[in-house]
Amino acid sequence: MSQMHRSRRQVLATFAAAGAATLVDPGDVLARLAADVPCTPGQSAGELLGTLPLFRNRPQPQAFGVKYGGPGLDARLVTDLSILEPHSLVTPNELAFVRTEMPAAAANHQGPWTLETGGLVAQPAVLRLDDLMSRSQKMGPHLFECSGNANPSNFGLMSVAEWEGIPLAEIVARLKPTKEATAVLVSGYDHIGQVSQRSIVGASWVFPLASLDRLGAHLAIRMNGEPLPADHGKPVRLVVPGWYGCTWIKWVNEIRLVGPDEPATTQMVEFANRTHQTEPHKYARDYTPADIQTAATPVRVEKRKTSTGLEYRIVGIVWGGARPVDRLAIRFGKDEAFMPFAICPVPKTHTMWSLWEYRWKPTAPGTYDIALEVADQSVPQRRLKTGYYMRQVRIEEV
Repeated sequence: MSQMHRSRRQVLATFAAAGAATLVDPGDVLARLAADVPCTPGQSAGELLGTLPLFRNRPQPQAFGVKYGGPGLDARLVTDLSILEPHSLVTPNELAFVRTEMPAAAANHQGPWTLETGGLVAQPAVLRLDDLMSRSQKMGPHLFECSGNANPSNFGLMSVAEWEGIPLAEIVARLKPTKEATAVLVSGYDHIGQVSQRSIVGASWVFPLASLDRLGAHLAIRMNGEPLPADHGKPVRLVVPGWYGCTWIKWVNEIRLVGPDEPATTQMVEFANRTHQTEPHKYARDYTPADIQTAATPVRVEKRKTSTGLEYRIVGIVWGGARPVDRLAIRFGKDEAFMPFAICPVPKTHTMWSLWEYRWKPTAPGTYDIALEVADQSVPQRRLKTGYYMRQVRIEEV
């Protein structure tokens, strides 16, 4: 494993012990992370004096890289976005966010892993995962985000990983759907019998057959070059690029071809609001794609001493959507106008996050709202338009 990844884990362990990972004292590692300013060649980054905590209404200390919240459906682990580096944007497996830990049914599974298949197919069958391995291929880096990713976790229910797996469309074709089949239902093991305050038991989603090739959905068996970790779906999970994580079914054990009157699954109903449906529909066919539209948020505010005085460098991420965007707009209060700025370097892909920076000299001390939107108003950006990813920073010195 690279020295860079070891350094990140060491930093994260220190942050977690302190319980306040968004407030970081200057140090060798942070200075290295923050000094790289590729968008302003020849311009000094200035002396790093420290970083300021980002919050919403009030600071909320958060231990990163530590599983918390309870067992099973209630288990959570959040990713520290504040230490993202320009040349290291993939999240190491042990730091990738967890929304639900491995259920006992999957952990206690004995023998070869199998996938039950049936429904509207020529012949129901049991597929051995081992027999599908030869069809596995590298699928590239993809961002995965919990549809409930919110401020109490500092928006850390989001990560990026490199995936390898078998295209779902290939598996469906192998099953020879009947002419009545219009969709595929993918199910996985879940925490049967658990009483949860946050979640409903049941892990399955229905996908229109017509969308499979375009989506690039696949059954992933490797994450960042390693077999899937237990809490990330070991040994097989569904990856649906560009869609929220509630559709990325873990511990997959069933694939069934269904028709147009297939009822919505409990998972689809539970996450209807979070995936921006008009309502929890009765039939799966009425659900719109659970896609992640273009979004952006700050992840770090650096206080720097420059030749012209104090300057604050805001570092953030942009992700989601159907294509990369090259311009954002920022404002520091709801009564201000958005100010467009170029993303530099220009993002090359929309399948993962990209970093951006904005240099700012506030005129007075105070608490500022940092809100963003895509400068091109034709780009779908529903969460940005509602201020969902807005964050605040307290400036005490200008």
